[in-house]
Amino acid sequence: MGHMDHFGAGWVTPVLSYAMACVGAALGLRCTVRALEADGSSKRNWLLLASVAIGSGIWTMHFVAMLGFGVEGTPIRYDVPLTMLSLVVAVLVVGAGVFTAGYGRSRVRGVLLGGLGTGLGVAAMHYLGMLALNLHGTIRYDSTLVIASVVIAVVAATAALTLSLTVRGPVVATAAALVMGLAVSSMHYTAMYAVRITLDPSSAALSGATATEFIFPIAVVLGSFLFLAAAYVALSPTGKRAESAATDELLRQVELATA
Repeated sequence: MGHMDHFGAGWVTPVLSYAMACVGAALGLRCTVRALEADGSSKRNWLLLASVAIGSGIWTMHFVAMLGFGVEGTPIRYDVPLTMLSLVVAVLVVGAGVFTAGYGRSRVRGVLLGGLGTGLGVAAMHYLGMLALNLHGTIRYDSTLVIASVVIAVVAATAALTLSLTVRGPVVATAAALVMGLAVSSMHYTAMYAVRITLDPSSAALSGATATEFIFPIAVVLGSFLFLAAAYVALSPTGKRAESAATDELLRQVELATA
């Protein structure tokens, strides 16, 4: 059995990964709320941004945490195509959940199905990302902990959507983002403790890229995107503000016409 170290870089990776999950969740949930205030293409665009934000946040959290992961007795490499596929899958599956929540006629059903889709997106990204690991050994999983990790992701994602879509306000929005970030992080470490590795010592070179060669640069790019997108959403007017501005402009035009 290969000895695993989940905190090889100390507490930097778990803390930073949790922060990235919270940023992605905050941005995604805020965009979902904005979508409910919009119609047509604007609604679709907000939901698309929400999908990319949450999916990117999930992926960044996972692989930032993996920067601290190591197995005694074997190097670790990452299959680049599979790693990128895990990002695409995260965005697509989370997107299915977010669009269900955004377009659902029933708020309760939309939140439940949206939470299910988002939670499954978290799980799908994680286990596909783990499939991208190349090492001198075999990876197996404790089925009970795997099921527990999926349940954690679905329940917490549903709770976060419920908070953000049913109760408004900055405090609730912050709480929802923290809950979603906790869901992603809890799911990740629960799933990692489900891992069992049987080593097969070898001097053969492993295919793929190291974490610093590939994971770190991509994580920096996605992290930058999340922070910039969050700033854009924070500074852009809300649907109510836009509506108020349009009303004020209309009143001004009427006053000019009757003057």
